[in-house]
Amino acid sequence: MRGRKRTPTSLKMLRGTYRCDRAIPNEPRPTVLADLEPPPDMPPEAATHWRRLVPLLTGARVMTELDTDALRLLCDACMRYDEANAQLHKYGMVIKAPSGFPIQSPYLAIANKAHEQICKLLVEFGLSPSSRTRVAATPPPAGDNPWTRLKAQAIAAAEHRARGAVTPPVRA
Repeated sequence: MRGRKRTPTSLKMLRGTYRCDRAIPNEPRPTVLADLEPPPDMPPEAATHWRRLVPLLTGARVMTELDTDALRLLCDACMRYDEANAQLHKYGMVIKAPSGFPIQSPYLAIANKAHEQICKLLVEFGLSPSSRTRVAATPPPAGDNPWTRLKAQAIAAAEHRARGAVTPPVRA
């Protein structure tokens, strides 16, 4: 897909730039996760990265139920990077080929590829300095604050109008 990535609807509403005529009718609204354990079949080295990243992502309210697979890929890439880096420190960046000539270590290519994957996934989660401004955190659930409830009702009404409905939304 060409062009810039779409701005999430929640961010448009917070900025005040939401327009009903440009709304995405079936945009998914995943549940924000509060605490998440690593999958049981995840290697222990990758689970270490999982346990380090999940509190950061849940604290920023960007970790949802749809993001677990992407987080697993990030943790696996971090694990590969760590393993390749350990081998580079052990054997060096240049090794001898069977013919006796020096060649680049294969671990360097593995580390470089893992580094590239990590950088791309960090941007998706908003974990790099420049990408932090482009990621919208899911707003916390409406509590007892009347202004928060009023804002949630206004958002629900705007989404209801965006779907082309004529009747007002049902309020609980």
